[in-house]
Amino acid sequence: MDFANSKILIIEDEPDIIEFLVYNLEREGFKALTARDGQLGLKEAVSKQPSLILLDLMLPGMSGMEICRMLRQKTETRNIPVIMLTAKGEESDKILGLELGADDYVTKPFSPKELIARIRAVLRRSAEEVGTLPETPRIELGPLRIDPDRHEVRVADKLIEMTAAEFRLLQALASRPGRVFTRQQLLEKVTGGDTVVLDRNVDVHIGAIRRKLGRRAEGFISTVRGVGYKFKEL
Repeated sequence: MDFANSKILIIEDEPDIIEFLVYNLEREGFKALTARDGQLGLKEAVSKQPSLILLDLMLPGMSGMEICRMLRQKTETRNIPVIMLTAKGEESDKILGLELGADDYVTKPFSPKELIARIRAVLRRSAEEVGTLPETPRIELGPLRIDPDRHEVRVADKLIEMTAAEFRLLQALASRPGRVFTRQQLLEKVTGGDTVVLDRNVDVHIGAIRRKLGRRAEGFISTVRGVGYKFKEL
């Protein structure tokens, strides 16, 4: 799959890192856009509509976490893939980033080869989703409606906002009621098998899905202790 000329927006305040990222992205055929603070980054994301955003976690003024949250709240940027760049290696930071809607993360220092591989993997998943959605039937289970064409989830006709990862997980579980999915199988639904992430990230996503579905869909997703999760047979 060719991603030549795809626009990558870099939201980063360190000049040396910006130069490093621009050089390696352009060498691989991407078009690099840059913003040195969160406010400018948000404006660029809306106006330039990049194919993907590389977002530094530690930014002055507005943190990368807050920027990610705002990107996911805006209609114009809601579906733009985000890879977080962080110098922190703590699991909690990675999990929070994913819960806020980031598609992946890369911990500094990282090699150009690893970064480019992560970018291509996320772009490939995004392109495959768009390409296959029209062929995917809607799912209707009790008050729950999942519409892949519109990338929408509704409970009793109320629209529920979901991140891309949450949508993929819910769709996978709801498409096979009663089937138990292991955490590894669900990780592959989120990442396409292209990235190495933590098992606990699945638990975080499932927790977020349960909260968002609310009481009308309470108990739809059950935990199978020591194995994974399954969707209730209705």
